[in-house]
Amino acid sequence: MVERKRIVVGMDGSPAAAEALRWALGQARATRADVVEAVIAWELPGYFALVGVLPPPPEGLNPEHLAARVLEDAVAEVLGGEDPPVPVVQVVLPGPPPAALVSQAKGAELLVVGSRGLGGFAGVLLGSVSRHVVEHAPCPAVVVRVPQPAAGG
Repeated sequence: MVERKRIVVGMDGSPAAAEALRWALGQARATRADVVEAVIAWELPGYFALVGVLPPPPEGLNPEHLAARVLEDAVAEVLGGEDPPVPVVQVVLPGPPPAALVSQAKGAELLVVGSRGLGGFAGVLLGSVSRHVVEHAPCPAVVVRVPQPAAGG
């Protein structure tokens, strides 16, 4: 079986994640990757875990479907109706995002996430997901920063 050259991108519907997907698509074109996997992870809200046994989610709350919709909308916005340079596969996984991304990246060429840098002193710190990815990724990892608007402008 021939392994495909994969680039895994963490998605959460944020502008930083959209920028990470744009960057990954450019990298995929440059490195002739076979596929970009846009990955979103979902968890049940914390109050479900507190009861010990998981009751069914409230009517209309299906976190997996909501995550899939966020992912689909985010990918569509980035692609803007254009054909991507490589296929983009949308992957919806249960679990905490850091663990899901690290797991999905096994065997990948690259793992890409966006950082919602806060600017100033806080901006030197990575967010929790990007920090976990950098520390635990089973492949090279890239954190794409989104420029912050200048103060007062």
